[in-house]
Parts: sequence; C-alpha cells; structure tokens
Amino acid sequence: MTMINLKKISFLFIPFILAACTNSPTHLIITPDIQITNKLQYIDKHINLNIIDMRTSNFIVQILRKDKAATLLSAQEQLNTIIEKSLFSQWKKQGITFSQSNSSYSGNTIKVSIRKALVSVHQEILRYKSHTEIVIDVTINSGNQTLTSTFKNKSNSEGPLQADIAELERDFNQNLGAVLKQILNSSDINHFINQDTLAE
Repeated sequence: MTMINLKKISFLFIPFILAACTNSPTHLIITPDIQITNKLQYIDKHINLNIIDMRTSNFIVQILRKDKAATLLSAQEQLNTIIEKSLFSQWKKQGITFSQSNSSYSGNTIKVSIRKALVSVHQEILRYKSHTEIVIDVTINSGNQTLTSTFKNKSNSEGPLQADIAELERDFNQNLGAVLKQILNSSDINHFINQDTLAE
C-alpha cells in the first residue's frame, strides 16, 4: 500500500475520531466488583476506619495527545468515598464493627491511603497505549503496634484508533477491585487484627 493511500485512509478516519472525542463522557462511574471467597473472620473487633486520598489531583484518566492539552476525567464520586464504602461493607461481613471516625474511641485504627490511581493514555491518530497503576497503603495501629502494607496493581493495553472511555472505565474498575481484594484477603492484616495483644 502506498503512502498516498495510507494518508487517504487516515483522513477518512479522522472525522470518526473527532466525533468520538465530542461524545466522550466527562466523568467515570467507579464501581469495583469485589467477590470475597476466603473464610477470613474477625471476632469481636472494633475499628476506626480512615480513608485518605494522598494524590495531588483527583482525576483518574488522563489522555495525552501530541501538541494538545490533556483530557482529564475524574470519578463521578470521590474515590476515597468509593473505597470506604467497598471496604466497610466487606469488612463488616467479615465481622468487624466500625466506630465513627470523629468519636472518642481510642482502639484500633485502620488508615487506608490512596497513593496512586491513574489510567494514563497516549493517544496517537490511529492507535493508543494505556497504562493503569493503583497503589494503596494500609496502616493498622493498635496503640502499641503498627502494621503497614502496600497493595498495588498495574496493567497495560493498546489498540487501534480512539481509546474507548467505557473500556478504560471497565479496566480501572477491575484493577481497583483486584487491589481491594488483596487488602480484604490479606492474611497479615487478619492476623494482626485478631492477635490477642490488640487493644480492645
């Protein structure tokens, strides 16, 4: 195929790419799917749960194009709220009782820090490449002991033409769900919370 024919094909696709950009959503719906299959249980454990978003910007997707301003998409709901709801409901099923974060309760605390949660897309005219990375720290403080663990997930993808926002959203939900499952399935966290030396 000649260079002239390739240019013709490129120009034929440009209107479709521009139309896709125009109809792109402005926010992502983040709903991580978490199915816990292990038998980890907590007996008579009371916890303060604190979720902190340590990112300097709240967008989740950045689409980078040469010589153009980046397209930035954030979640429809704050990411720390989404993660709090997910962990709260699952840990509650595992037997943890939660106290209000602003109460005078001084027992065990779990601090979940969102260090990174980003889908970075490099968009060219006829193809794209994306990199997703999520990093979350979990720190548990019993008053006399502290456990800190880091959980992360990375993935890469690429494809022809314009990156599909729905696919980026789906991939981010899968990656976030995988990280949250790591946290909920952590035997180290389970052992630390359940050990007899924890404050009650």
